[in-house]
Amino acid sequence: MAERRDLKASIQELVDAGYPGVLAAKADKDGNTVGATAGKGNLATGEAPPLDGEVRIGSNTKTFVAVVIMKMVEEGKVKLDEPVETYLPGLIKGQGVDGKKITVRQLLQHTSGLPEYIDESAVDYFGTRNDYVSPRDLLDTALARPAQFAPGVKFAYTNTNYIVLGLLAERVGKRPIAEQIETKIVKPLGLKHTYMPGPGEKRLRGKHPRGYHTRDNKPGKLEDITDLNPSMAWTAGAMVSTPSELNKFAQSIHDGTLLRQKSIAEMKKGVSAPEIGGEYGLGIYSQKLSCGVAWGHNGGIPGYATSVLVGPNGNAGMIATNAEPSVLNIDLSHKNGRSPLDRAICGG
Repeated sequence: MAERRDLKASIQELVDAGYPGVLAAKADKDGNTVGATAGKGNLATGEAPPLDGEVRIGSNTKTFVAVVIMKMVEEGKVKLDEPVETYLPGLIKGQGVDGKKITVRQLLQHTSGLPEYIDESAVDYFGTRNDYVSPRDLLDTALARPAQFAPGVKFAYTNTNYIVLGLLAERVGKRPIAEQIETKIVKPLGLKHTYMPGPGEKRLRGKHPRGYHTRDNKPGKLEDITDLNPSMAWTAGAMVSTPSELNKFAQSIHDGTLLRQKSIAEMKKGVSAPEIGGEYGLGIYSQKLSCGVAWGHNGGIPGYATSVLVGPNGNAGMIATNAEPSVLNIDLSHKNGRSPLDRAICGG
């Protein structure tokens, strides 16, 4: 099939550039899906990645959390421009931090000024891979640091925002966030391999490529880090999905399956986010493709990197790699052509 062949050729470029293995899927606006893999899903055996295998999706988790919050907005339980203090009284406070001055919208779009809880370059991921960290501990780590800036001043991508949103969703919804994602998103869409791992759950449930990382978080010798406790990422990045299911979820946000048109319009109200090359809305961001503006997210967690976009034509594309670019010597700057996601979504 020409589409599959083109997709495979497109992602083979990423393997040639240095990624160990790549999984990809594209879906047209009617949900017809084509998948492909390239490279190695297991460096020890040389085995190819499984087609549509499970991967850790990192910060694509944030979009699921944003949808849960938007559904609460639709139900009248949460207001976007209400202070966080209303929903989490007395919790969000610190040096330059005041929950009475930070709104739910500012959390969703990373304009709250909250301090970051994780210094990704300094974490010993291999040493802490089995550790459980509670969401409140993540928050306490952040709030021991001063605010980055006053709420609403500018955009700064900060994982702490989505830890707070997870706590807010649990307080308002009176159920664990994993269960809310399951009942509000996963079950209605019929997803079988998309989930938030349970406390202490270190292994991926379904077929999957092995994930690789380096000991010092810098380019070097790749080691297997597939099995880890993702509690340190929680609602900022702990979820698991597959290329085809992440596409289906991304499309369902925009086509009205999950949310009302008013909510979709709110999610697309973006703020300038130069560090991601577009505008950041509420849990999604824009990117210019050859066929127009696409919306989606990307994610990275030790062992995996993911990116998903939905184009103006309703087509979706998702690419996952089994190592993050930060630990690989990769230079794609010589490629002046269109990205594999652009080609998958826009065609040609």
